[in-house]
Amino acid sequence: MLDLCVLGALAHGESYGYEIGQRLEKSGLGPIAGGTLYPALLRLERLGLVLSDWRAGTSGPARKYYRLSNEGTATLRQASADWAVFVSNVTAIMEVP
Repeated sequence: MLDLCVLGALAHGESYGYEIGQRLEKSGLGPIAGGTLYPALLRLERLGLVLSDWRAGTSGPARKYYRLSNEGTATLRQASADWAVFVSNVTAIMEVP
């Protein structure tokens, strides 16, 4: 699920790793360790779902910025629809009569 959550975080605009982690934490996922987040970003990049580029920092080292590719956007849309169906089905099963 982390990969889809990362795609969702990037749907709000391009960002660098630390900021993505902060978005995920503020969304209620709790802190995401760099050793978990950065491999997910690399995996998404290798799959062609995320694009990246390095940019010079204004007050520190260069940062690698990530953004959704067109395929990443399409994947997120489909996954969101699938997730909505899944949640609906689970909710129906868990309803107490």
